[in-house]
Amino acid sequence: MEEMYGIKYFRPEVVLLQDTGIGVAETAARTCYDSFSNSENDVVKEIENKLPNAAMCETLNEIEESNLLDDLAWTYFHHSILEHANLSFLIRGTSRGVLQEHARHRIQAISVRSTRYTMSSIINAFVASKHGGDKNFFIQKLLSFDMFVTADEAYNALEIAGMYDKLDYQSKIVEDFHAIAVAKSSLPFIEEFSGKPEALYNALQNGKKKRNVGDAFKHIITDNVKVDMVVTFNLRSLKNYFTLRDSGAAYFQIRWLAQEMIKVTPQKYLDLIVKNK
Repeated sequence: MEEMYGIKYFRPEVVLLQDTGIGVAETAARTCYDSFSNSENDVVKEIENKLPNAAMCETLNEIEESNLLDDLAWTYFHHSILEHANLSFLIRGTSRGVLQEHARHRIQAISVRSTRYTMSSIINAFVASKHGGDKNFFIQKLLSFDMFVTADEAYNALEIAGMYDKLDYQSKIVEDFHAIAVAKSSLPFIEEFSGKPEALYNALQNGKKKRNVGDAFKHIITDNVKVDMVVTFNLRSLKNYFTLRDSGAAYFQIRWLAQEMIKVTPQKYLDLIVKNK
């Protein structure tokens, strides 16, 4: 947990899901210079005279060091060969605000938890609060979701209260709020469990979810909401990412994310892209 500007925040969690190794990058570089015989890695030397078989490819992907890659990365700045190595990270608990920063990094593959499909619990809590519950029911229910990067419960309660007010306003101006909030097959639960907010919430949770419910309600959440994502960078792009984001000039939440990503990045990659790591 960290404190910034008087507010406490959770740091994101990161796991390295897969990495492709540096052997292919060395092979690419040796291809450019036709210098396979100069490699300190025996499997790379073999490629000069024969196409690699499955066993050679497996050995190639286990290479831990490459003098040529080190020279190209730090002496000659021939970074295009780094594009042949890829790393994929699972990120949990960063913020929607960080997504805006990530969008500025052009070369990455990114898959993000969708608010279109994952807001049912929030909307179900609101519907239950309007049928036997109250605003406090909604606030307490959402506090249990652990849905914000901020760690201050009082502050998070203010966020949730704002979400309630937006939904309450929308519910009064939309002709049939329940039709856009609840799946048709779950509508009978509203009458069946009227006056019993917890029972109604549970029934809605266990029933069929409204498809794309977030389409109507994405406006209620802020950049403070946690998101999960999987990102894949080639090593050249990751170098750019770490250079810009592990910097005092970077937005503090994406700096924390970059720092957590660096922690799980194997040393053989850091040696090629980050000074003194």
